[in-house]
Amino acid sequence: MPHMPDMSPNAVRVAHSTHDDPEMAVRDVMSAMDLPDLAGVILFCSARYPTDALGQALSRRADGHVVIGCTSSGELTPAGMAEGSLTAIGFPTADFQLDALCLDGITGINSAQVHNQVRRMTADAEARARQRWGVGHHAGIFLIDGLSAQEELLTLTIQNALGAVPLVGGSSGDDMDFRETSVFHQSHFRADAAVVALLSSRRPLHVFRAQHFLPGPARMVITRADPANRIVHEINAEPAAAEYARLIGARAADLTPALFASHPPVVKIGGEHYARSIRSANPDGSLTFYGAIDEGVVLTLGETGDIVANLESLFDELELKVGQIDRVLGFDCVLNSLEIRQRQIADRVSRLYAARGVVGFNTYGEQLRTLHMNQTFSGLAIGCA
Repeated sequence: MPHMPDMSPNAVRVAHSTHDDPEMAVRDVMSAMDLPDLAGVILFCSARYPTDALGQALSRRADGHVVIGCTSSGELTPAGMAEGSLTAIGFPTADFQLDALCLDGITGINSAQVHNQVRRMTADAEARARQRWGVGHHAGIFLIDGLSAQEELLTLTIQNALGAVPLVGGSSGDDMDFRETSVFHQSHFRADAAVVALLSSRRPLHVFRAQHFLPGPARMVITRADPANRIVHEINAEPAAAEYARLIGARAADLTPALFASHPPVVKIGGEHYARSIRSANPDGSLTFYGAIDEGVVLTLGETGDIVANLESLFDELELKVGQIDRVLGFDCVLNSLEIRQRQIADRVSRLYAARGVVGFNTYGEQLRTLHMNQTFSGLAIGCA
């Protein structure tokens, strides 16, 4: 069913700009947001924008309001899938609260301190929501430097601190360059950092995860790895890149992100299957992964299904859970975007996202509750008032 935008004054606001100049792009987006009427804004920006100039422009416009965001590897805009844009979603004060906490220096951060900070923020937000609406719905939103390799630790820590409040989020990207990814909080973009936000509302909120692959028969055992750097040196006691290439019917020299997207290694956790996606093949014959990997882990090669049909089913299920949906805050893996383009279905998926009210970005990884994942479309469905 097509998304029917909520035209009420309390509708979730969305805006995007394709202007190349960061000052002009910020002006376009923030003018459409009407910031003084909002509890806060989450934005996603192409890595093509210079973050210093973009951050300065955002800081001038934020004027003390809650504004958070991150760099992306593609944006999910009100018009569908895009690249090279600035995209934002804003939450009207009448129906929402948005609290945000910035975590700097996450490679050496104190987990206990993070846990306590998130617990305090959550308790305060829940108390204010009860005072305002009698009862409130809550969701944690997590944005993290996509090159920090700290997703597993912080996702688990933050979800434990949130308690019954579910966490969902994404790892910032930089158009597959793997050089500089960052998050934004209030005044400037920060590397080696993360932002934890708590969205509270009197409206229904529902977090979700969807994926279009299933485990196949080919079996892979990680026999030599460097877990700290997410590097696998051997699979099935053979050089990793060569063995992976053999299993998918390719040559190691021909491995590309598009092939990694079409043939994801899959691990079974708690009865469910999750991708352990490959980021790159290295000159020494090893493979670098997007997420945690270790010796002894048993993987199978995933087989992809019908992307469009799976997405249509997902949106139908979300409407059954939430009722009429105002917007969907989406975190879509960059490898999904690559596969969608490789299959030449980008126009269909883009139209579907626009029709279903999706706004978000293409990530270097997705977080849901305690898990850091890849090759999922995860997010938050926001009901209408």
